[in-house]
Amino acid sequence: MAVFKAAKTKARWRGGEAFFLNIYTAEPMQRVDTIKQGVNAGIVDWMAKEMAMPKDRLLPALGLSAATVNRRASADQPLSSEDSERVLGMARLVGQVQAMVNQSGNPEGFNAAQWVAHWLEEPLDAIGGRKPAELMDTFEGQSIVSNLLARMQSGAYA
Repeated sequence: MAVFKAAKTKARWRGGEAFFLNIYTAEPMQRVDTIKQGVNAGIVDWMAKEMAMPKDRLLPALGLSAATVNRRASADQPLSSEDSERVLGMARLVGQVQAMVNQSGNPEGFNAAQWVAHWLEEPLDAIGGRKPAELMDTFEGQSIVSNLLARMQSGAYA
């Protein structure tokens, strides 16, 4: 799949909506293979721009070291498996929101990446008053955030 080649190389990540949706809808084994091979560190800068989220807020949310990401991006190198998993987890979350909006039938003018960036910073009662961004640095935390979004979509938000 071309989206995964783009995630692993310094190809330009165009069409953010399609990139995020493809990550979300991909077969789990495709994501696992990409994580193990590592995503190109340059994708972090691209995601920050797509999300209109300052990189200095995105990196800590994902538990990423700025020095490591910048060094690897400059050398056109992939991130570690652990870092790649967190980056793809964020991309998958954006894709999940885009899919939800597309299913609603009214995606015109909606920017899922920017919505997610804003929503991640809002304290939510459903997670004990924490901000979803505080959970994005672990796989389990990303799963909690993803499940929370699914509950919001179904109307079972609590």
